[in-house]
Amino acid sequence: MNQQLERLNRLPLRSNLRGLTPYGAPQLDVPILLNVNENTHGVPADVRAAISAAVTEAAAGLNRYPDREFTALRKALAEYLGHGLDETNLWAANGSNEVLQQILQAFGGPGRTALGFPPTYSMYPLLASGTDTQYITGERAEGYDLSAESAARQVKELQPNIVFLCSPNNPTGTGLGLDVVEAVYDAGADSQAIVIVDEAYHEFAHDGTPSALTLLPGRERLIVSRTMSKAFALAGARLGYMAAAPEVADALRLVRLPYHLSAITQATALAALEHREALMADVQDIKKQRDRIVAELTRMGLKPAASDSNYVFFGGLENPHQVWQELLDAGVLIRDVGIPGHLRVTAGTEAETTAFLTSLERILAGHAALHA
Repeated sequence: MNQQLERLNRLPLRSNLRGLTPYGAPQLDVPILLNVNENTHGVPADVRAAISAAVTEAAAGLNRYPDREFTALRKALAEYLGHGLDETNLWAANGSNEVLQQILQAFGGPGRTALGFPPTYSMYPLLASGTDTQYITGERAEGYDLSAESAARQVKELQPNIVFLCSPNNPTGTGLGLDVVEAVYDAGADSQAIVIVDEAYHEFAHDGTPSALTLLPGRERLIVSRTMSKAFALAGARLGYMAAAPEVADALRLVRLPYHLSAITQATALAALEHREALMADVQDIKKQRDRIVAELTRMGLKPAASDSNYVFFGGLENPHQVWQELLDAGVLIRDVGIPGHLRVTAGTEAETTAFLTSLERILAGHAALHA
Protein backbone atom coordinates (compact mmCIF):
# COMPACT_ATOMS: atom_id res chain seq x y z
CA MET A 1 0.00 0.00 0.00
CA ASN A 2 2.88 2.38 0.80
CA GLN A 3 4.42 1.73 -2.62
CA GLN A 4 1.08 2.34 -4.25
CA LEU A 5 0.77 5.63 -2.36
CA GLU A 6 4.29 6.64 -3.36
CA ARG A 7 3.49 6.01 -7.03
CA LEU A 8 0.30 8.01 -6.71
CA ASN A 9 2.11 10.92 -5.10
CA ARG A 10 4.55 11.09 -8.02
CA LEU A 11 1.66 12.16 -10.23
CA PRO A 12 0.66 15.84 -10.44
CA LEU A 13 -2.46 15.17 -8.35
CA ARG A 14 -4.54 18.12 -7.19
CA SER A 15 -3.37 19.20 -3.75
CA ASN A 16 -6.78 18.78 -2.11
CA LEU A 17 -6.85 15.11 -3.18
CA ARG A 18 -3.44 14.20 -1.75
CA GLY A 19 -3.63 11.93 1.25
CA LEU A 20 -7.25 10.92 0.66
CA THR A 21 -8.33 7.30 0.53
CA PRO A 22 -11.11 6.04 -1.76
CA TYR A 23 -14.56 5.41 -0.34
CA GLY A 24 -15.36 1.78 0.31
CA ALA A 25 -16.27 -0.87 2.83
CA PRO A 26 -14.56 -4.29 3.08
CA GLN A 27 -15.70 -6.64 0.33
CA LEU A 28 -15.09 -10.06 1.82
CA ASP A 29 -16.37 -13.49 0.86
CA VAL A 30 -18.30 -14.56 3.93
CA PRO A 31 -21.71 -16.26 4.25
CA ILE A 32 -23.58 -13.30 5.72
CA LEU A 33 -22.96 -9.76 4.42
CA LEU A 34 -24.62 -7.11 6.58
CA ASN A 35 -22.14 -4.24 6.24
CA VAL A 36 -23.21 -1.95 3.37
CA ASN A 37 -26.98 -1.56 3.88
CA GLU A 38 -27.94 -3.56 0.82
CA ASN A 39 -31.37 -5.10 0.48
CA THR A 40 -30.33 -8.69 1.15
CA HIS A 41 -33.71 -10.09 0.10
CA GLY A 42 -32.77 -9.79 -3.55
CA VAL A 43 -35.08 -9.12 -6.48
CA PRO A 44 -38.23 -11.30 -6.52
CA ALA A 45 -38.48 -13.80 -9.38
CA ASP A 46 -41.38 -12.07 -11.12
CA VAL A 47 -39.57 -8.73 -11.00
CA ARG A 48 -36.38 -10.34 -12.33
CA ALA A 49 -38.39 -11.74 -15.24
CA ALA A 50 -39.87 -8.32 -15.98
CA ILE A 51 -36.44 -6.68 -15.86
CA SER A 52 -34.98 -9.36 -18.13
CA ALA A 53 -37.75 -8.82 -20.67
CA ALA A 54 -37.31 -5.05 -20.57
CA VAL A 55 -33.54 -5.30 -20.94
CA THR A 56 -33.89 -7.73 -23.84
CA GLU A 57 -36.17 -5.28 -25.61
CA ALA A 58 -33.76 -2.39 -24.93
CA ALA A 59 -30.84 -4.45 -26.24
CA ALA A 60 -32.34 -4.38 -29.73
CA GLY A 61 -31.55 -0.67 -29.90
CA LEU A 62 -28.13 -0.57 -28.26
CA ASN A 63 -26.57 0.63 -31.48
CA ARG A 64 -28.34 3.94 -30.85
CA TYR A 65 -27.85 6.42 -28.02
CA PRO A 66 -30.48 6.28 -25.27
CA ASP A 67 -33.02 9.00 -24.56
CA ARG A 68 -30.76 11.57 -22.97
CA GLU A 69 -33.77 13.12 -21.21
CA PHE A 70 -35.00 9.68 -19.96
CA THR A 71 -38.48 11.18 -20.07
CA ALA A 72 -40.40 7.95 -19.46
CA LEU A 73 -38.31 7.22 -16.39
CA ARG A 74 -38.73 10.74 -14.98
CA LYS A 75 -42.50 10.45 -15.42
CA ALA A 76 -42.52 7.07 -13.67
CA LEU A 77 -40.41 8.39 -10.78
CA ALA A 78 -42.70 11.41 -10.38
CA GLU A 79 -45.73 9.12 -10.31
CA TYR A 80 -44.07 6.96 -7.66
CA LEU A 81 -43.21 9.92 -5.43
CA GLY A 82 -46.56 11.69 -5.77
CA HIS A 83 -46.81 15.01 -3.90
CA GLY A 84 -47.97 16.75 -7.07
CA LEU A 85 -44.59 16.27 -8.78
CA ASP A 86 -44.17 15.75 -12.51
CA GLU A 87 -41.27 14.90 -14.80
CA THR A 88 -39.98 18.49 -14.76
CA ASN A 89 -39.22 18.10 -11.04
CA LEU A 90 -37.23 14.88 -11.43
CA TRP A 91 -33.65 14.11 -12.34
CA ALA A 92 -31.72 10.84 -12.21
CA ALA A 93 -28.18 9.54 -12.57
CA ASN A 94 -26.02 6.48 -11.95
CA GLY A 95 -26.71 6.16 -8.25
CA SER A 96 -27.59 8.95 -5.85
CA ASN A 97 -23.87 9.63 -5.47
CA GLU A 98 -23.73 10.84 -9.08
CA VAL A 99 -26.77 13.02 -8.45
CA LEU A 100 -24.99 14.56 -5.47
CA GLN A 101 -21.82 14.98 -7.53
CA GLN A 102 -23.74 16.82 -10.24
CA ILE A 103 -25.29 19.09 -7.62
CA LEU A 104 -21.81 19.94 -6.33
CA GLN A 105 -20.56 20.49 -9.88
CA ALA A 106 -23.39 22.92 -10.51
CA PHE A 107 -23.53 24.75 -7.19
CA GLY A 108 -20.16 24.09 -5.54
CA GLY A 109 -16.61 24.41 -6.80
CA PRO A 110 -13.62 26.62 -5.99
CA GLY A 111 -14.40 29.35 -3.48
CA ARG A 112 -17.62 27.65 -2.37
CA THR A 113 -18.39 25.55 0.71
CA ALA A 114 -20.52 22.55 1.60
CA LEU A 115 -21.65 21.91 5.17
CA GLY A 116 -22.27 18.48 6.71
CA PHE A 117 -23.03 17.35 10.24
CA PRO A 118 -20.87 14.34 11.15
CA PRO A 119 -21.18 11.56 11.88
CA THR A 120 -22.98 11.35 8.56
CA TYR A 121 -22.53 9.81 5.13
CA SER A 122 -18.80 9.62 4.49
CA MET A 123 -19.13 10.34 0.77
CA TYR A 124 -20.08 13.98 1.34
CA PRO A 125 -16.52 15.22 1.99
CA LEU A 126 -15.16 13.04 -0.82
CA LEU A 127 -17.67 14.46 -3.28
CA ALA A 128 -16.74 17.92 -2.10
CA SER A 129 -13.03 17.24 -2.65
CA GLY A 130 -13.70 15.83 -6.10
CA THR A 131 -15.41 19.07 -7.12
CA ASP A 132 -12.91 21.35 -5.34
CA THR A 133 -15.60 22.45 -2.90
CA GLN A 134 -14.45 23.21 0.65
CA TYR A 135 -16.16 20.84 3.08
CA ILE A 136 -16.91 22.25 6.50
CA THR A 137 -18.23 20.27 9.44
CA GLY A 138 -21.01 21.27 11.76
CA GLU A 139 -21.74 19.82 15.17
CA ARG A 140 -24.38 17.52 16.59
CA ALA A 141 -25.50 17.28 20.20
CA GLU A 142 -24.58 14.41 22.50
CA GLY A 143 -26.35 11.35 21.20
CA TYR A 144 -25.85 12.66 17.65
CA ASP A 145 -29.10 14.65 17.61
CA LEU A 146 -29.46 17.76 15.44
CA SER A 147 -32.04 20.33 16.49
CA ALA A 148 -33.60 22.98 14.30
CA GLU A 149 -32.19 25.75 16.49
CA SER A 150 -28.64 24.38 16.44
CA ALA A 151 -28.62 23.61 12.71
CA ALA A 152 -30.01 27.04 11.78
CA ARG A 153 -27.51 28.83 14.01
CA GLN A 154 -24.60 26.99 12.41
CA VAL A 155 -25.84 27.73 8.88
CA LYS A 156 -26.17 31.43 9.71
CA GLU A 157 -22.65 31.51 11.19
CA LEU A 158 -20.89 29.46 8.49
CA GLN A 159 -22.80 30.78 5.45
CA PRO A 160 -22.35 27.61 3.34
CA ASN A 161 -23.30 27.41 -0.32
CA ILE A 162 -24.55 23.81 0.07
CA VAL A 163 -25.94 21.98 3.12
CA PHE A 164 -26.21 18.19 3.44
CA LEU A 165 -28.99 16.87 5.67
CA CYS A 166 -29.09 13.08 5.75
CA SER A 167 -32.44 11.70 6.92
CA PRO A 168 -32.45 8.94 8.02
CA ASN A 169 -28.88 9.73 8.87
CA ASN A 170 -26.11 7.33 7.91
CA PRO A 171 -24.63 5.78 10.05
CA THR A 172 -26.95 6.49 12.99
CA GLY A 173 -30.23 5.63 11.23
CA THR A 174 -32.06 8.47 12.93
CA GLY A 175 -34.48 10.71 11.07
CA LEU A 176 -34.62 14.50 11.08
CA GLY A 177 -37.76 16.43 11.84
CA LEU A 178 -39.05 18.60 9.04
CA ASP A 179 -38.60 21.56 11.37
CA VAL A 180 -34.84 21.07 10.96
CA VAL A 181 -35.12 21.21 7.18
CA GLU A 182 -37.32 24.31 7.29
CA ALA A 183 -35.01 26.07 9.75
CA VAL A 184 -31.89 25.29 7.70
CA TYR A 185 -33.55 26.44 4.49
CA ASP A 186 -34.59 29.74 6.03
CA ALA A 187 -31.19 30.23 7.66
CA GLY A 188 -29.49 29.71 4.30
CA ALA A 189 -31.32 32.57 2.62
CA ASP A 190 -28.42 35.02 2.95
CA SER A 191 -25.91 32.68 1.32
CA GLN A 192 -28.54 31.29 -1.09
CA ALA A 193 -27.63 27.84 0.19
CA ILE A 194 -28.73 24.76 -1.72
CA VAL A 195 -30.20 22.41 0.89
CA ILE A 196 -29.99 18.70 0.06
CA VAL A 197 -32.11 16.30 2.09
CA ASP A 198 -30.64 12.85 1.43
CA GLU A 199 -33.55 10.42 1.86
CA ALA A 200 -31.80 7.30 0.54
CA TYR A 201 -33.48 5.16 3.21
CA HIS A 202 -36.85 6.91 3.50
CA GLU A 203 -38.90 3.88 2.44
CA PHE A 204 -37.77 2.14 5.64
CA ALA A 205 -38.97 4.92 7.95
CA HIS A 206 -41.67 4.17 10.48
CA ASP A 207 -45.20 4.55 9.19
CA GLY A 208 -46.41 8.13 9.15
CA THR A 209 -42.93 9.66 8.93
CA PRO A 210 -43.23 12.69 6.62
CA SER A 211 -40.83 13.26 3.75
CA ALA A 212 -39.10 16.52 2.91
CA LEU A 213 -40.92 16.21 -0.43
CA THR A 214 -43.81 17.94 1.33
CA LEU A 215 -41.62 21.05 1.71
CA LEU A 216 -40.67 21.47 -1.95
CA PRO A 217 -43.41 23.90 -3.07
CA GLY A 218 -42.07 27.45 -2.96
CA ARG A 219 -38.52 26.38 -2.03
CA GLU A 220 -36.40 26.49 -5.18
CA ARG A 221 -33.17 25.85 -3.25
CA LEU A 222 -34.41 22.59 -1.67
CA ILE A 223 -33.48 19.21 -3.17
CA VAL A 224 -34.66 15.79 -1.98
CA SER A 225 -32.36 12.95 -3.02
CA ARG A 226 -33.49 9.32 -3.26
CA THR A 227 -32.16 6.00 -4.59
CA MET A 228 -33.40 2.71 -6.00
CA SER A 229 -30.43 0.87 -4.46
CA LYS A 230 -32.07 0.12 -1.13
CA ALA A 231 -35.85 -0.35 -1.05
CA PHE A 232 -35.93 -1.43 -4.71
CA ALA A 233 -33.03 -3.91 -4.25
CA LEU A 234 -31.23 -2.40 -7.26
CA ALA A 235 -27.82 -1.58 -5.78
CA GLY A 236 -26.18 -3.25 -8.77
CA ALA A 237 -28.22 -1.27 -11.29
CA ARG A 238 -27.01 2.16 -10.07
CA LEU A 239 -30.03 4.44 -10.25
CA GLY A 240 -30.42 7.45 -8.00
CA TYR A 241 -32.67 10.45 -8.43
CA MET A 242 -33.73 13.74 -6.95
CA ALA A 243 -36.84 15.91 -6.79
CA ALA A 244 -36.65 19.69 -6.82
CA ALA A 245 -37.85 22.79 -8.64
CA PRO A 246 -37.59 22.40 -12.44
CA GLU A 247 -34.79 24.95 -12.61
CA VAL A 248 -32.60 22.69 -10.46
CA ALA A 249 -32.91 19.90 -13.02
CA ASP A 250 -32.02 22.46 -15.69
CA ALA A 251 -28.88 23.35 -13.73
CA LEU A 252 -27.82 19.70 -13.59
CA ARG A 253 -28.25 19.40 -17.34
CA LEU A 254 -25.37 21.87 -17.64
CA VAL A 255 -22.92 19.44 -16.00
CA ARG A 256 -24.24 15.98 -16.87
CA LEU A 257 -22.24 13.86 -19.28
CA PRO A 258 -23.92 13.16 -22.63
CA TYR A 259 -26.35 10.24 -22.49
CA HIS A 260 -25.27 9.49 -18.92
CA LEU A 261 -28.09 7.00 -18.23
CA SER A 262 -27.78 3.91 -20.40
CA ALA A 263 -30.77 2.33 -22.11
CA ILE A 264 -30.21 -0.77 -19.94
CA THR A 265 -30.35 1.28 -16.74
CA GLN A 266 -33.50 3.08 -17.86
CA ALA A 267 -35.22 -0.18 -18.81
CA THR A 268 -34.26 -1.82 -15.52
CA ALA A 269 -35.53 1.06 -13.41
CA LEU A 270 -38.81 1.32 -15.32
CA ALA A 271 -39.50 -2.40 -14.91
CA ALA A 272 -38.79 -2.21 -11.19
CA LEU A 273 -41.09 0.78 -10.76
CA GLU A 274 -43.86 -1.08 -12.57
CA HIS A 275 -43.51 -3.95 -10.07
CA ARG A 276 -42.87 -1.93 -6.94
CA GLU A 277 -45.59 -3.65 -4.89
CA ALA A 278 -43.59 -6.89 -4.81
CA LEU A 279 -40.45 -4.99 -3.82
CA MET A 280 -42.22 -2.99 -1.11
CA ALA A 281 -43.41 -6.26 0.46
CA ASP A 282 -39.77 -7.05 1.20
CA VAL A 283 -39.35 -3.58 2.70
CA GLN A 284 -41.97 -4.44 5.32
CA ASP A 285 -40.05 -7.59 6.27
CA ILE A 286 -36.80 -5.64 6.51
CA LYS A 287 -38.45 -3.14 8.87
CA LYS A 288 -39.64 -6.06 11.00
CA GLN A 289 -36.10 -7.46 11.23
CA ARG A 290 -34.70 -3.99 12.02
CA ASP A 291 -37.11 -3.58 14.91
CA ARG A 292 -36.24 -7.08 16.07
CA ILE A 293 -32.54 -6.17 16.11
CA VAL A 294 -33.25 -3.04 18.17
CA ALA A 295 -35.27 -5.06 20.69
CA GLU A 296 -32.72 -7.86 20.97
CA LEU A 297 -29.70 -5.57 21.28
CA THR A 298 -31.50 -3.70 24.04
CA ARG A 299 -32.15 -7.00 25.81
CA MET A 300 -28.42 -7.81 25.55
CA GLY A 301 -27.62 -4.58 27.39
CA LEU A 302 -26.38 -2.69 24.33
CA LYS A 303 -27.54 0.74 23.20
CA PRO A 304 -29.13 0.73 19.73
CA ALA A 305 -30.20 4.05 18.24
CA ALA A 306 -33.80 4.48 17.16
CA SER A 307 -33.71 3.59 13.47
CA ASP A 308 -35.81 4.74 10.51
CA SER A 309 -33.52 2.94 8.08
CA ASN A 310 -32.65 -0.63 7.09
CA TYR A 311 -29.75 -0.77 9.55
CA VAL A 312 -29.11 -0.35 13.25
CA PHE A 313 -26.32 1.72 14.81
CA PHE A 314 -25.53 0.47 18.29
CA GLY A 315 -23.21 1.36 21.14
CA GLY A 316 -22.30 0.04 24.54
CA LEU A 317 -19.19 -1.82 23.36
CA GLU A 318 -15.83 -1.57 25.09
CA ASN A 319 -13.93 -2.92 22.09
CA PRO A 320 -16.12 -2.68 18.98
CA HIS A 321 -13.40 -3.76 16.57
CA GLN A 322 -12.84 -6.99 18.49
CA VAL A 323 -16.56 -7.70 18.33
CA TRP A 324 -16.49 -6.91 14.60
CA GLN A 325 -13.58 -9.31 14.08
CA GLU A 326 -15.17 -12.13 16.08
CA LEU A 327 -18.40 -11.73 14.13
CA LEU A 328 -16.37 -11.90 10.93
CA ASP A 329 -14.66 -15.05 12.18
CA ALA A 330 -18.17 -16.47 12.67
CA GLY A 331 -19.04 -15.65 9.06
CA VAL A 332 -21.01 -12.45 9.71
CA LEU A 333 -19.70 -9.17 8.26
CA ILE A 334 -21.08 -5.94 9.73
CA ARG A 335 -19.65 -2.39 9.62
CA ASP A 336 -17.10 -0.82 11.92
CA VAL A 337 -17.77 2.84 11.18
CA GLY A 338 -14.87 4.06 13.30
CA ILE A 339 -17.01 5.66 15.99
CA PRO A 340 -15.82 4.76 19.51
CA GLY A 341 -17.97 2.15 21.21
CA HIS A 342 -20.24 1.61 18.19
CA LEU A 343 -20.92 -0.70 15.25
CA ARG A 344 -23.58 -0.77 12.52
CA VAL A 345 -25.47 -3.76 11.15
CA THR A 346 -27.80 -4.05 8.16
CA ALA A 347 -31.19 -5.65 8.76
CA GLY A 348 -31.16 -8.71 6.53
CA THR A 349 -33.49 -11.63 6.06
CA GLU A 350 -34.90 -13.40 9.10
CA ALA A 351 -32.23 -16.10 8.83
CA GLU A 352 -29.40 -13.57 8.44
CA THR A 353 -30.69 -11.53 11.37
CA THR A 354 -30.89 -14.65 13.52
CA ALA A 355 -27.31 -15.60 12.63
CA PHE A 356 -26.08 -12.13 13.58
CA LEU A 357 -27.97 -11.98 16.88
CA THR A 358 -26.99 -15.51 17.87
CA SER A 359 -23.31 -14.92 17.09
CA LEU A 360 -23.25 -11.56 18.85
CA GLU A 361 -24.88 -12.90 22.01
CA ARG A 362 -22.39 -15.77 22.12
CA ILE A 363 -19.47 -13.36 21.69
CA LEU A 364 -20.71 -11.03 24.43
CA ALA A 365 -21.36 -13.93 26.78
CA GLY A 366 -17.81 -15.15 26.31
CA HIS A 367 -16.24 -11.72 26.87
CA ALA A 368 -17.98 -9.75 29.57
CA ALA A 369 -15.30 -7.06 29.22
CA LEU A 370 -16.58 -6.26 25.70
CA HIS A 371 -19.52 -4.41 27.25
CA ALA A 372 -18.79 -0.76 27.92
